[in-house]
Amino acid sequence: MDFSEFATICNRLEDVPGRIDMTAIVREALEAADEHDLSVLIRFLMGRIFPDWSQEKIGIGPNHVYDAVGYVTGKDRAAVIREVNKGGDPGRAVEHLLARKEQTSFFTTPLTLGEVYQDFTTLARIEGSRSQKEKLRVVRRLFANATPLEGRYLARLMLGELRIGIGEGTMRDAVAAAFGVSSERVEHAYQAANDLGEVGVLARQGDEALAEVRVELFRPVKMMLAKQGTIAAMLEETDYLAAEYKYDGTRFQFHKKGGECRMYSRKLEEVTGAIPDVVEMLSAATPHDLILDGEVIAVKDGRPLPFQYVLRRFRRKHDVASHIEEISLVPNVFDLIWIDGETLIGLPFGERRKRLEEAVSDFVAPQLVSGDEAEIEAFYRGALDEGHEGIMIKVPTSEYTPGVRGKDWIKIKPAVDTIDLAVIGAEWGEGRRARLFGSFLLACNHEGTLIPVSKVATGFSDEMLAEVYELLKDKVVSSEGKTVYFEPELVFEVGYAEIQKSPNYEGGFALRFPRFIRMRDDKGVDEVESLALIQERFTRQSSM
Repeated sequence: MDFSEFATICNRLEDVPGRIDMTAIVREALEAADEHDLSVLIRFLMGRIFPDWSQEKIGIGPNHVYDAVGYVTGKDRAAVIREVNKGGDPGRAVEHLLARKEQTSFFTTPLTLGEVYQDFTTLARIEGSRSQKEKLRVVRRLFANATPLEGRYLARLMLGELRIGIGEGTMRDAVAAAFGVSSERVEHAYQAANDLGEVGVLARQGDEALAEVRVELFRPVKMMLAKQGTIAAMLEETDYLAAEYKYDGTRFQFHKKGGECRMYSRKLEEVTGAIPDVVEMLSAATPHDLILDGEVIAVKDGRPLPFQYVLRRFRRKHDVASHIEEISLVPNVFDLIWIDGETLIGLPFGERRKRLEEAVSDFVAPQLVSGDEAEIEAFYRGALDEGHEGIMIKVPTSEYTPGVRGKDWIKIKPAVDTIDLAVIGAEWGEGRRARLFGSFLLACNHEGTLIPVSKVATGFSDEMLAEVYELLKDKVVSSEGKTVYFEPELVFEVGYAEIQKSPNYEGGFALRFPRFIRMRDDKGVDEVESLALIQERFTRQSSM
């Protein structure tokens, strides 16, 4: 497939508002795609380059794109940035610049989808002291050969924001329709393989190929997620529940095969080197090959420390040994996903728990199974007394559904409501904070697109604002007066008094008295609250 064809498909999708019509366009594209292009096409249409489980990243930021486009069009970086700032969309700015580029001495050859993917793979694997120069050379070549429309989507792919609104649900339905298989079978295969590109190739082969998909070691799957709820409401749905501590730590996924062990964070990034002590603890706790789901907490004098202490260890890449003594980590395991070649995600949670207790000799999280609300409430109070966030309530008959925030796992915490949102923009501060970002524009997820829903300006210490500035200063893609916009990579947990309807934000809601709680380094922007769940929160709040 020529990359120009991909760009044309994306352009059509940008102009289609309805999910049904979008699904039909994607279905047609998948049906027509060559076998060798299909997996790449699926990922690219979702704004992704590599499989969800892959550790590869192209390592390209706004400055790479602006420098490369400036070189190709005979402009300096400042001129490119001015063009971006006119509309706030780097893709459209690149398109406009390429349409009137001044340098014409380049010998151009048409781009293909496969060649673009190979160049992205090359970018991900460039290392060493000359890596930035080598990366820039590859990016220049791509833009030099791109038509204006191709340039729009090249830039957006590189910056991780395609802006055409194809989420996992739309792609799942398009794959099922294109190849005559059930959406449920596609979903289950995706949960196990964690790569819709690969699942699309298998779907073309039929239902039987999808049925053979299994969880694999060292290919992390997304972690099952929880919603907010109440003990009483859960007991109305089922006779008994499993209650576990809700830890103020960081989720992990532990993979072991013989003597080889790897640890992955909630964002599925490998963190084995950052927490070798935890890896060693878990390896010694079982003789089996397996995949465990759990949460690691920092502990001092037998009491859990705040979440930030765990993050210090997860972030560390150098001098890890000295920090093992400084910050003591303890794993808490609460689920078993795979063991000795057997995928367990389709088994009931009660059965998985039994298998977990048989397979792992230590670090299994305490659990209460009960149908008595008072007994579960007492367990909840005990968790708070021990310094934990609250409890998790799980339905014993539920399957493990990777990446799904369903009704089978519920989190119970003290009354303050919090929400996780993506940071997409900021305004410069004033006074002593004039050289830092002072308030932040936050967004929720709506069918694969981030849409604004709130600002937050309180709850930050000077030290935290300085830290956030360092994380975001190189992620600026455009600016307008005192406002800047970022590549969406950072997630904030924000407390609020209530959710209100509001015409001031695209999502139609706003947070009343929002207050910064903490950064969620362990979460990716694809895990932020959805607009549908914000609507659900609003409805639940209004009925109280």
